[in-house]
Amino acid sequence: MEYSVNFATKWSDFDPNRHMRHTAYNEYAAEVRIRYFAAQNFSIEEFTKHNIGPILFEEYVSFRKEIHLGENISVNLKISGLSKNNERWKLTHEVFNEARQLSAIIKVYGAWLDLTKRKLTVPPKEASHLFENSEKTNDFKEIILKAK
Repeated sequence: MEYSVNFATKWSDFDPNRHMRHTAYNEYAAEVRIRYFAAQNFSIEEFTKHNIGPILFEEYVSFRKEIHLGENISVNLKISGLSKNNERWKLTHEVFNEARQLSAIIKVYGAWLDLTKRKLTVPPKEASHLFENSEKTNDFKEIILKAK
């Protein structure tokens, strides 16, 4: 399943050079992740109910084309890695400018955090479906966790 969100950019997304601030790209990617989870029937309320939250270990951005003041954008989400129990995941976001040119690629490596124990956790069974039908990248790989 392809997942993409269109955004109207806002004044505060841009710097004095009239192109999008580098941190704005990451903020839109984060918004897409939360909307994706909600679209999979696992909203912020579900995170709270199960006392878990998504965390990031790594975030990498490759900039390709400028996004200029006033342009609308679209940002997608694809799965590029997943552990067997869905404890760890790698997601790739592609950011497109208004002309549908690839403007940035954002790769994140994350996991689930138990908010009481402050330790990594396996997601509850109610979240086991989150990545089932997601579009995968061409370089998708299973994440092999080291034995503890």
